[in-house]
Amino acid sequence: MNAIVIMAKAPIPNRVKTRLTPPLKPEEASLLYHNFLLDKLEQVKSIEAHRYVAYTPQTSESFFRSIMPPGFSLISQKGEDLGEKLSNVSNGLFAQGAEKVVMLDSDTPNLPTDLIREALSGLDEVDVVLGPCEDGGYYLIGMRSWVQELFRGIPWSTADVAKMTVKKAHALSLRVLLLERWYDVDTIIDLKRLKRDLGQPAENYFFCENTYRAISSLHI
Repeated sequence: MNAIVIMAKAPIPNRVKTRLTPPLKPEEASLLYHNFLLDKLEQVKSIEAHRYVAYTPQTSESFFRSIMPPGFSLISQKGEDLGEKLSNVSNGLFAQGAEKVVMLDSDTPNLPTDLIREALSGLDEVDVVLGPCEDGGYYLIGMRSWVQELFRGIPWSTADVAKMTVKKAHALSLRVLLLERWYDVDTIIDLKRLKRDLGQPAENYFFCENTYRAISSLHI
């Protein structure tokens, strides 16, 4: 089976999108992220694969069940940092028989769907697919076997995450496919860029309708 996983947090004020506050209020930032999640679910449900939401905190299971479309399953994130969480999610799915695992962030609401499909198809030829973000992180990592080392010793939440991951993969003699760079929405500058981009014809990006409506209601 092929597995696609959305790495997600519960949209709790002061726990998500904190770099948007100020100028946004914590409740506005969490509602915005809620809409990011709705759009990512809408996007992923169009892709032929086993679909999962890996959620945190563990107490938010009922919330995620309430927003998930049919055809998704839930996984509780476990680990001390993002690396451990990604490692544990992928290890669990490979143990269940997955042949490919693609894990996505939930901070790129207008990410082109074709990039996700390219990741799945690319794993026919390579061992690791990485979707780098403009800030140095990554919005997607795909593998066709569990490689724990890819998640160890990475300086998470820095500009070196993608670069160090590629370096580790090459050191392990793994073949790597790099997808198109994209941007995640962490700051008010990113949010204004997203608002501007969503005003353009939706030819080269995913039109995130829920996010568009949420942004339109904000005074930015």
